[in-house]
Amino acid sequence: MTDYLERDIALKVLEALKDIPVVAITGMRQTGKTTFLQKQPGLHQRRYVTFDDFSQLEAAKLDPDRFVSSYEPLTIDEAHKCPEILTAIKKAVDKKRIPGQFLLSGSANFAVLKGISESLAGRSVYFTMHPFSRREIAQQTGKMPFIQEFFKTQEIPKIKSLQPIKLEEVLIGGMPSVALRQVTNRSLWFKGYEQTYLERDIREISQIGNIIAFRNLLHLAILRTGQLLNPSGLARDSKMNVATTSRYLSLLEASFIIYRLPPYLRNRASRLIKSPKIYVSDSGLGSYLTGVEPTAFPSDEPLIGALFETYAAQNLLGIIDARWPEARLHFWNVQGRHEVDFVIEAGHSCIALEIKSGARWEARNLSGLKAFLSATPHCKAALLGYNGPDAVRLGDKMWAIPLSLILS
Repeated sequence: MTDYLERDIALKVLEALKDIPVVAITGMRQTGKTTFLQKQPGLHQRRYVTFDDFSQLEAAKLDPDRFVSSYEPLTIDEAHKCPEILTAIKKAVDKKRIPGQFLLSGSANFAVLKGISESLAGRSVYFTMHPFSRREIAQQTGKMPFIQEFFKTQEIPKIKSLQPIKLEEVLIGGMPSVALRQVTNRSLWFKGYEQTYLERDIREISQIGNIIAFRNLLHLAILRTGQLLNPSGLARDSKMNVATTSRYLSLLEASFIIYRLPPYLRNRASRLIKSPKIYVSDSGLGSYLTGVEPTAFPSDEPLIGALFETYAAQNLLGIIDARWPEARLHFWNVQGRHEVDFVIEAGHSCIALEIKSGARWEARNLSGLKAFLSATPHCKAALLGYNGPDAVRLGDKMWAIPLSLILS
């Protein structure tokens, strides 16, 4: 059995429990929330219940106020299965405000679940648990993320030549059971994941009349990972109307299968793209649903670049959400002219990041970064994250840095 690996999110969760009455951890299913709640040091003293247990779920539905009436710190796993419990928690907190009284987890966004009429605003804080990052798998969570440190100092630590990120890592992704090699048949595991999601999980959020159409949209959306979101185009390809397509996309987002990355609009340059980008939350799930297998793929497979970018995005979001909550991740695009894969903004400053899956780069790979620097005076640095071994300064405010260092 694999030893418990510390999650980056642990530090902020434990800090929040000292100040906030309700702490909630959400994220796509099978990212390790239950393992975290049961094995993370500092959470052992809490009473733990899960609504996967039918008897506990029924008890909570029958008398939610009594279920949460004890002043013993309570952890509720799969809390989204009983929306009534959140109203009872609100009343309990209003009656007696105790820091860390409730720790909740769920595989759906609590804000969109039917039956929730009461808000925990002012009483709660929410964290997202992403798939395993490279930092977590390498057990590097004890140090500040490189990208956060670089944002502050613009200095490169002395490093030996770094190993590139293997394509297999990208196509396997960060789902714990797969990434930690706890299953021998990756495709079979993801097949079961897809079936469970479609047949059970999505029905807990909303009634889907045509599950075949929903599944078709799921696959079409994943094929567009790393691209600008065009609901009208998706509706046309899936043979559904735009309203239904938008609703299904919202359900995919509410269950954390996909997310939308907003554009960076602080700059006033004309013709800026305002549509978000769409990403699948795990590059391994994305590679399975698009049929790109780690053991057999053509060298010119067009989705490899998009999956590499997806892998970078999920790692960056995992770092930002867990360790750098004041930062925000965006992309930048001036239609038909320039594009930058990612812009990380914190306070009144930002850095730009372009992802390249290869070990070499050309001058044209820097054009978007140069344009962004020119248009954005408050940008601290522009980074080309490439899959090579060495960090190189390319000019004023510009570096080429191994992607394996950027994601460490």
